[in-house]
Amino acid sequence: MKTKKLNIGLVFGGKSSEHDISIKSAKTIFDALSYPSNKERFIVCPIYIDKYGFWRSHSYSKSILLGEQKSTFNREKDKERLTNFSKESEKIDIWFPAIHGPNGEDGSIQGLFKLTGKPFVGSGILGSSLGMDKIAMKSIFKSFNLPQVPYIYLDKKDLESESLMNSIYEKVEKIINYPCFIKPANLGSSIGITKAYTNKEFIHGLQVATKFDERIIIEKHIEGRELECGILGKSIMKSSVIGEVKFETDWYTYDSKYNENLSKIIIPADINIDVVTKIQELAIKACKAINAFGLARVDFFYKENTQQIYINEVNTLPGFTKTSMYPMLWEASGLKLEKLVASLIEIANE
Repeated sequence: MKTKKLNIGLVFGGKSSEHDISIKSAKTIFDALSYPSNKERFIVCPIYIDKYGFWRSHSYSKSILLGEQKSTFNREKDKERLTNFSKESEKIDIWFPAIHGPNGEDGSIQGLFKLTGKPFVGSGILGSSLGMDKIAMKSIFKSFNLPQVPYIYLDKKDLESESLMNSIYEKVEKIINYPCFIKPANLGSSIGITKAYTNKEFIHGLQVATKFDERIIIEKHIEGRELECGILGKSIMKSSVIGEVKFETDWYTYDSKYNENLSKIIIPADINIDVVTKIQELAIKACKAINAFGLARVDFFYKENTQQIYINEVNTLPGFTKTSMYPMLWEASGLKLEKLVASLIEIANE
């Protein structure tokens, strides 16, 4: 008896500064789901959310993935805009989000998927929202006694108070020190991040970060190696081999993340087995702490001279571009891309 093919709703794009990265990730996933072994099991239904937040038709969405046209929008003339989400969602068996940043990996779209009653790839509402908000995530890590770098945080409105800002400057001097990183709490791909060496650069970094978010986090700079570990599974979580990122820039910027000439990925990382085991264990603990599951990439700092390991963050919807670490980690762990995406769908259907 022939098994019914599952309709996979591949959702990508979105109102986010990571919109273009999302399209690249979705293209990789689409290609992987188009492998002969996957075509026997799945029918991919691409759904593109444009920069204005409108859900587009399957035909238009597919043309974006195939590079046949660039995204256009005309409020009056566009007749292909998806206006009846509930009708379209009836066709979908499992959702596969490939949206990075706000509205895509912060629990928003996960809540929408949950309301449809259909399973979806990746973490649920809680794990997604905690994984997106760096302040909330680090607070959870602290309660679980997980190792992380010193940090402080503030709200955008705090910048208006001279006394509060003087207190922040003092904390930076005493707890964080220079250089330090200023980051929007709810963004990825190194967007809106500044590395500050002086108080003047710190103030500029705050101005940059507040353009992207109301909540800002300031972290101590760790002079160490940047290591990453992939997580796969729900009831049983597996960790991948460890990868290392080396870059030509001063730090791991947006440009160095997506420019092969500026960064180099080494898999597996050249570290001893005890460190590998410790990182793999911490990666799973970090995911469980914030209730993340399905897939995740956990980033670490490693100080070789002291053997100290620090958890940087959990990324609950890691990139799937050609230069993305997550699929490369699993390829090196023996799980090819086409098998990886199929496994993610199976996990979602648990």
